Amino acid sequence: MADTFHTIQETGQGIYREKMSKFISFAIPVTSVDEARETITDYTNRYHDARHVCWAYMIGADRSQFLSSDNGEPSGTAGKPILGQINSFGLTNIVIIVIRYFGGIKLGTSGLITAYREAAREAISATTVIECHEQETLTFSYPYLSMEPVMRLVKSGETKVLSQEFNNTCRMTIQLRADYAPELRRRLTDIPGLSVL
Repeated sequence: MADTFHTIQETGQGIYREKMSKFISFAIPVTSVDEARETITDYTNRYHDARHVCWAYMIGADRSQFLSSDNGEPSGTAGKPILGQINSFGLTNIVIIVIRYFGGIKLGTSGLITAYREAAREAISATTVIECHEQETLTFSYPYLSMEPVMRLVKSGETKVLSQEFNNTCRMTIQLRADYAPELRRRLTDIPGLSVL
């Protein structure tokens, strides 16, 4: 599993014009295929008057989930060039949407490929590329008397507490870098009465 990956910090927008056609592009950070699809639906509805709403997404630290759409443009002239830019920048957890308003002059296959590629590049260039780490979630329970060593361990690393319940038997869910998880899991199970769920 890849631990480090690159994505974008915020939404970037670009505009590319070619022979009266206008290409408005958006590079949007997403964390799942479902979120990418919802974003595509949202932009498709928002720009319902456009001739084409083409897109591509890449999800996961291992960059294994991806899809693109030409949305009525000739096959391979829109979605593939958009996906190509995602690959050129080595990004993931991103969806790029390019909206085309047709200007009346046909661009031809190579013209379309160039336009969609450049529009996607403009959107990426308008945002900040960041390095992220794959995250893992751990849930565990422990006796109240073990609170002090648990809190010491949790606070010693780059962990984020997602939820916690305090009772005779306490329960906590934390999020941390995937490459740190095995060591923390080992150290947690050394605490008497603690069990990782």
